[in-house]
Amino acid sequence: MKEIKTNNAPAAIGPYSQAVEVNGFLYASGQLPANPATGNIEGDIVAQAEQSCKNVGAILEANGMNFSHVVKTTCFLANIADFAKFNEVYTKYFTGDIKPARSCVAVKDIPKGALCEIEVVACKS
Repeated sequence: MKEIKTNNAPAAIGPYSQAVEVNGFLYASGQLPANPATGNIEGDIVAQAEQSCKNVGAILEANGMNFSHVVKTTCFLANIADFAKFNEVYTKYFTGDIKPARSCVAVKDIPKGALCEIEVVACKS
């Protein structure tokens, strides 16, 4: 097991790793839409989805991967009414012929008052 860390994504805000690689699989913790330089969460669902995707990309890159390696995502929305706008951003990042499996659910609260959070599982093969 190998811990994956990067300064290009927000640091963990609790007792967990940004991501862990095991046997060629990357398991990334949920990525809030926090700017890694400031820690701030700003903007509407479009801006926040964009930042969450950028944070996921930074973690993938830190392990020599990209969005095409993602096999499963779990997406959390503070408001299910944001589903269509979230998908518009998500589609810009997950562009491969085979899209990852996905769950997308509305939840009562997301840490730091975020509007979305994205976690991924990726595979090097």
